[in-house]
Amino acid sequence: MRSLIDVTELSTSELELLVKTALDIIDNPEKYAEMCHGKKLATLFFEPSTRTRLSFEAAMYELGGNVLSVTDAAASSASKGESVADTAKVVSCYADIIAMRHPKEGAAFVAAKNADVPVINAGDGGHCHPTQTLADLLTIYRNKGRFDSLTVGLCGDLKFGRTVHSLINALSRYANMKFVLISPEELKLPRYVKTQSIKQKGIPYEQTTSLEEALPNLDVLYMTRVQRERFFNEEDYLRLKDSYILTPDKMKLAKPDLCVMHPLPRVNEISVAVDKDPRAKYFEQVSNGKYMRMALILMLLGVIGE
Repeated sequence: MRSLIDVTELSTSELELLVKTALDIIDNPEKYAEMCHGKKLATLFFEPSTRTRLSFEAAMYELGGNVLSVTDAAASSASKGESVADTAKVVSCYADIIAMRHPKEGAAFVAAKNADVPVINAGDGGHCHPTQTLADLLTIYRNKGRFDSLTVGLCGDLKFGRTVHSLINALSRYANMKFVLISPEELKLPRYVKTQSIKQKGIPYEQTTSLEEALPNLDVLYMTRVQRERFFNEEDYLRLKDSYILTPDKMKLAKPDLCVMHPLPRVNEISVAVDKDPRAKYFEQVSNGKYMRMALILMLLGVIGE
């Protein structure tokens, strides 16, 4: 039995298998419509989510399976003091696979150690969000046809943005990558991520506070929101929340084949006027998340792979 806590637990060949499977699901949905018949996915979300939870649920339904859902920590046994370990053991009695989001870093790891079924980390605090990274990777592949030889700009909240950390970890395994880290000083990429995933691998990178200066050289731009829920100080959030706003005028600086991504939800960091630009891929990214979650469920349940 295998779980997925961090995207780096997947080898590059496994990532390629997931991408290949997702592309086949897009082309041949009927082929997969009953592959999880009789299987149940439990979605345990102890932190607010719309896209990720619904994406997991849609993925399981489209594979012919069923869903058991916990969407409010206050309505669960966690409110009575039940541990993550015990919750995982109990839910294992009802479901064949678990997708779990939790505000505490490491919670998904504890769940996976104690569950009797595969656990998928659907986001644990500011740590990582591997299935969002799978959505990101499929979006890059569908638009660029490769994962190597790309200049990727990451803009906004690089300090608390778990999607950013996961994407850097995943892409740092490919050749000829370059990262451009665009953020206010207060929201720079954590030193440990930069050291382990970029510096130690000899990957070239730049740090800048200017989105305009970075744009002309990018193949991919990954925008993020400044996350109010990660701040202890409301004044700091208000000061930083509109640090970067992508507009049609700024898009004029970019390459004609730039791929603009965003893990959503969007607040102000991308003008709605950019939505009409064919380079805006963030809603395609949402669909890609469902297809990659379908592929991952099939892998962890042993339907595809070895």
